[in-house]
Amino acid sequence: MLPAAALQYPARPVRLVLGFAPGGASDTMARVVAIRLSENLGQPVVIDNRAGAGGNIAAEIVAHSAPDGYTMLLGNNGILAVNVSLYPKLGFDPVKDFAPVVLIASQPNILVVHPAVTAGSVKDLVALAKSKPGQLNYASPGNGTTGHLAAELFKRMVGVEYTIIPFKGGGPAALAMLSGECQFTFATALSVQPHIKAGKLRALAVTTAKRSASFPGLPTVAEAGVPGFDAITWHGIVVPAGTPKPVIARLNGEFNKLLQAADMRERLMVLGSDIIGGEPKQLTDYMRVEIPRWAKVIKESGAKAE
Repeated sequence: MLPAAALQYPARPVRLVLGFAPGGASDTMARVVAIRLSENLGQPVVIDNRAGAGGNIAAEIVAHSAPDGYTMLLGNNGILAVNVSLYPKLGFDPVKDFAPVVLIASQPNILVVHPAVTAGSVKDLVALAKSKPGQLNYASPGNGTTGHLAAELFKRMVGVEYTIIPFKGGGPAALAMLSGECQFTFATALSVQPHIKAGKLRALAVTTAKRSASFPGLPTVAEAGVPGFDAITWHGIVVPAGTPKPVIARLNGEFNKLLQAADMRERLMVLGSDIIGGEPKQLTDYMRVEIPRWAKVIKESGAKAE
């Protein structure tokens, strides 16, 4: 028999923890989602920013919280799939210590080049890099980030050499692109979209396996000459392992409801997000594919956390 607390859920405010500072892509998504989730649940959903260690601080907090549905984590591919291979020691296991709720959305990275770069396509960029081995500079938002690992994956799949220059975040990396210090990057939509519209950067492709609904006019890197390339940022909701199944089912239902609302879909697409949703198992299945995939890239590249 379920405890009364589970049957009455939620009876008090719910905390949504995220491992990044206010103002970034994850924070913006969390706040958009939290407002509607609060309305659906009939209780406040409080955002708790716990930045640091690539999101590991936030993940540890949630992993060790009471499994009652009142503490959730907005995790991304870094926290739930990459960090287990990137960091020598974690205070949580991304599979064993969490119960999945829902895979919310994915955000494609966009392959952009500085206007001075003559390449007009992915194939052109590869040819240019091969003609100038080690001479092109790639702007990375930081060691171990999706942008960094996408560069390592691309390098291995096309067999070229270029210099990966790490910056402290997408903003500084975008500035290096605008100044011409770096010639290309895989960047989040939020960090480069205004510069693409202004003609200060040129978009070549998106990093999703299929064309992005947010950027339908751009080909994927895979269809533009690098078959099998797939390097996205994705976000999912998890709760501590042991959370009652009816509570997870309630949360899953409410998240799917808000993700299907036309106004919410529009707001998330403005952020460059492709809505996913679905059953909790879809998130677990996705993590089980992503963890070994990025473990291989990290091992082969020697990538280390900052």
